[in-house]
Amino acid sequence: MAAGRQVELRFGAGAGSDEALKDLSAVCRDGDWLWIAGDEEPRLERLGTSGDGGYGDRRSFLLGDLVDLPEGPEKEVDVEGLDCAGNHLWLVGSHSRTRKRVEKTDDDAEAVTNLRTVRSHPNRHVVLRLRVDDGTPGRGALLGSVGGLADALSTDEHLAPFLAVPSKDNGLDVEGLAVIDDGTVLVGLRGPVLRGWAVVLELRLDEVPGRPDRLALRDYDKYFLRLDGLGVRDLCRDGDDLLVLAGPTMDPDGPTRLYRWHGAVRKRKLPVVRDEQLTRLDVPLPLHLDGAEPEEGRDKAEGITLVPDAAVPAVLVVYDTPAAARRRDDGRTVLADVVPLPR
Repeated sequence: MAAGRQVELRFGAGAGSDEALKDLSAVCRDGDWLWIAGDEEPRLERLGTSGDGGYGDRRSFLLGDLVDLPEGPEKEVDVEGLDCAGNHLWLVGSHSRTRKRVEKTDDDAEAVTNLRTVRSHPNRHVVLRLRVDDGTPGRGALLGSVGGLADALSTDEHLAPFLAVPSKDNGLDVEGLAVIDDGTVLVGLRGPVLRGWAVVLELRLDEVPGRPDRLALRDYDKYFLRLDGLGVRDLCRDGDDLLVLAGPTMDPDGPTRLYRWHGAVRKRKLPVVRDEQLTRLDVPLPLHLDGAEPEEGRDKAEGITLVPDAAVPAVLVVYDTPAAARRRDDGRTVLADVVPLPR
């Protein structure tokens, strides 16, 4: 297999650029554009291709200018999945609840208080569809927190018990999105992982008559994947197959792996996906081409997208909380990995 390489993502100056390059949680290549979203700011980033193989010429779009978010335009959406199909760009929020973090400076009483504090975030409970013309997103449609995915799962025999559980405690946590057609999307779950089985949901969505700004969830199906005990971190179409990026469900560091779900785009009939349907790919993640040692809690692979102009079939991989070796001294550039795909 050919060696991987690294390419620059140049965010330049401007509002939100510092946060954008630190929290890369979703990515999608669409022609000359690279769309990126993070899990902190309610923004959508667009980078253009450059002659050296990197990406720059950043433009930033506030999601609150494109849809009416449940909590208003300022609260984070925690975008964890991106995909393009036709003239539409799709995004999905994590749909997760959070337990307050214990900081190193907290005393015992503060730690106990933080550990019992669980929060819900309506802006995270969204699926967005934006129309894109000439690289510019316009007003879109939204599946929101009322009548959305969490409501549909509230009576689900597998997933209902996990809706009230924070994401880092193996609760509901959506990561990854792949568009099958204009009304059908697949979303991956980082959690819960059920006795070692990861979950992918197929959502079938309709437009709401008279409400061009709204989507409705008609129904859904579940698929259970044997990913060596890992949860889904991203999904990416590759022809009729689906590439599944997998990683740890909860906070501790662990392996990052890439799988190929054979025929997933056209043959999603059996709910249990394993054996010959699912191949673990020999792909090293992350790349450390300069010999730098991995940093604990850093370089968490969060997003993948196909690189159509690579010499051999490859995926571009972006990382949340990038390591120091992945950041340029200008403070506005971060390195992504381009990793060849074994066939």
